[in-house]
Amino acid sequence: MSDLPGWLAQYAATLAPAADPLRADKMAAYMRGHFVYLGIATPQRRLLTRPLEKTAKATLAEADILALVQLLWQQPEREYQYAACDLLERAEQTLTPAALPVLLTLVTQKSWWDTVDTLASHSIGRLVARHRQLVPQLDALVEHEHLWLRRTAIIYQLGWKTGTDVPRLFDACLRNAAHPDFFIRKGIGWALREYAWTAPDVIRAFLAEHGQRFSALSVREAGKHLGN
Repeated sequence: MSDLPGWLAQYAATLAPAADPLRADKMAAYMRGHFVYLGIATPQRRLLTRPLEKTAKATLAEADILALVQLLWQQPEREYQYAACDLLERAEQTLTPAALPVLLTLVTQKSWWDTVDTLASHSIGRLVARHRQLVPQLDALVEHEHLWLRRTAIIYQLGWKTGTDVPRLFDACLRNAAHPDFFIRKGIGWALREYAWTAPDVIRAFLAEHGQRFSALSVREAGKHLGN
């Protein structure tokens, strides 16, 4: 096992000097006070941590990368969770199906749309796209009691374009059509809208047949780019 405390110390030494308390307060307010921030804008944070990510990708095994990601996730400031997501993306080709349980656990920890959507549509979605035998594990989450796992099961195919499993996407959306939560309804609309870029007529036909089953929010989001 690599020197994880040493890696964490390197991240802290990289990020802490760039802290901006005024920006931190604004960032925390934007996220409704759910998290504390160092106050580092995304472009600057990514510029600062890129050398660490490259070194980690080149030198760490999958288990060590996942352990480092989990350690970053435990830190109080939100930028560390963002840095963990960036590291996962940098090292995504290193990840095997064994990573999925860790990624799904992260979805359930310090959960909010910012990290969940990144994990779902990037790390998890791309892993499942490469290893389709993992699809049943996402199927099992479509009606999960945990809100963010459920949202993950709806949106993980974002970006799959022609590789989208359309019947599976439609099934996930329909099974959640009556769900009352904003993030589920928004996620349904987002997933459908994303596929509409690839097959607009397919989404038009789906909404024509099933639109009355969905919330106005889901339908509005799904049809944003379809026109009349």
